[in-house]
Amino acid sequence: MNERIKELRKSLGLTQQEFADRVGVKRNTIAQYETGRNPPIDAVVTSICREFHVSEAWLRDGIEPMYIAMDDSDELNRIFEEIGASDDELIKAAIRVYWRLDEREKAAIRKLTSDLVAELDKKKNPGE
Repeated sequence: MNERIKELRKSLGLTQQEFADRVGVKRNTIAQYETGRNPPIDAVVTSICREFHVSEAWLRDGIEPMYIAMDDSDELNRIFEEIGASDDELIKAAIRVYWRLDEREKAAIRKLTSDLVAELDKKKNPGE
């Protein structure tokens, strides 16, 4: 399990301290888990799985898939929780400004975005 904890942390781009803060333990505790010196107690395993939406079967035994499949609503809720907890004021402002637009303005933004994606796809796949 120690290698999977390290793999998870690195795949999330978190330091041991950031990972520890989100799980509710100390940084040196994460270091001990990752080196295999101490295994996490069941409550920490549960916390890791809940916080990072990881399959307990994967974390404990390496049984794929790594992440628990979420429906669109669950994924969107998770994303908004992460945005709310982040320091990214730009994305927070962009979401607030977009949400305050009227439907005509939102439709214009969606059309612009769609046209940009189509234009980029033409450049990637000329002749299609």
